[in-house]
Amino acid sequence: MPSNQIKDNTHNNASQHRSAFSEPMYRRYFPASCFATLAVWIVRFLVGWTAWQLTHSAFWVGVVAAAMLLPTFLFSPVFGIISDRINPRNGLIVTVLSQGVIASFAGISHGLDILNLPLLMVIAVLLGVVTSAHQPIRLALVPRLIPRDALPSAIGYGAMLFNTSRIIGPAIGAWLVASYSESVAFYVASCFCLASIPSLISIKGVEPLKRERSSSFFNELIEGFVYAAAHPIIRLILCFTFINGLLGRTIMELLPAFSGQLLQGNAETLATLSAIAGAGSIAGGLLVSRQSGAPKRLIKLVNYCLMFAAVSLISIQFLSGLYQFCVLIFVLSLMTTVAGTGAQALAQLMVDDAYRGRVLSFWSMMAMGVPAVSAIAVGALAQAFGFPIVSAITAVCALCLLATLRFYTRADQIK
Repeated sequence: MPSNQIKDNTHNNASQHRSAFSEPMYRRYFPASCFATLAVWIVRFLVGWTAWQLTHSAFWVGVVAAAMLLPTFLFSPVFGIISDRINPRNGLIVTVLSQGVIASFAGISHGLDILNLPLLMVIAVLLGVVTSAHQPIRLALVPRLIPRDALPSAIGYGAMLFNTSRIIGPAIGAWLVASYSESVAFYVASCFCLASIPSLISIKGVEPLKRERSSSFFNELIEGFVYAAAHPIIRLILCFTFINGLLGRTIMELLPAFSGQLLQGNAETLATLSAIAGAGSIAGGLLVSRQSGAPKRLIKLVNYCLMFAAVSLISIQFLSGLYQFCVLIFVLSLMTTVAGTGAQALAQLMVDDAYRGRVLSFWSMMAMGVPAVSAIAVGALAQAFGFPIVSAITAVCALCLLATLRFYTRADQIK
């Protein structure tokens, strides 16, 4: 049974900040992550752009996007079990190569003029399946490359890379489409995947975890759920992730509607807000990268950031004009990025190695699923009642949940 207490001075003086880049294996891994993440965002942009070009329908663009997301909910726990059984470095090589093959297939299909909507849907589903495997395997690999006290640094740098690529990747894709063609853009994304392989191959000394006994997939999945439910801090982390999804992550998903309803903005307005959100996310990742591996401090940081995000969301009632809303979006993006990456760091710090892949797949499902579902609900309510009142109610609900969690953490005597 996991302990109900956390101490700051455990595991090699975790209260001291340590950069992930001080570790040779992480320095080898990081270039591979850069290339692979850029490739993912280029391909995601191209799939969405191609869906629009084929249909000129916002509905079908949404369906294609959902096709890339749905496999994450269905298969992440399965791949979480697999990541607990295999060498995660080898698994990551397979997933990155698979992404490259899919991008090449899309490029060939477009070049032969056979890329229609049904085939694009197949490509989107395949990308979703590979992504549902890539995420838990990646999360299982990183802790094997660095000491425990460098985990917040690695996760913070990963968040910075993710959000920087979210801005740069579509820009590269758009330039390639405008200057050459969609086929060339898909091929370039495939080349980025291939470029990451040498760095992954250079990582040595990672082996599959030793297993005391073998069990069926179903039994291991149940064991993972039982472990997460019995672990007080894992439960707390999942609750934090749920609240984080209700707050800024949902607003980020609804930025087009947010911009249109509150600012009557155009495409340039949305681009400005999106860029501000990206800048806030990058700053949040940098802040987490400077944290130590002390769980108590991370819990306080996540809690305070969620509180500040909720209070900031209430301020929508009193704002007007693009500049004021830019400040709000920057703050929300900063706070919720810190909360999200801080929660992930806590999960990495607290989970036993034997359950790492499964627990982090649960975290991924929560981190991705809550914003997707709440975006539908908040969007529908905002359409009927307006963003100001819906945002205020959402923020008050979040504060009530945080107050309940504060009592819960006191009861568990986190030290």
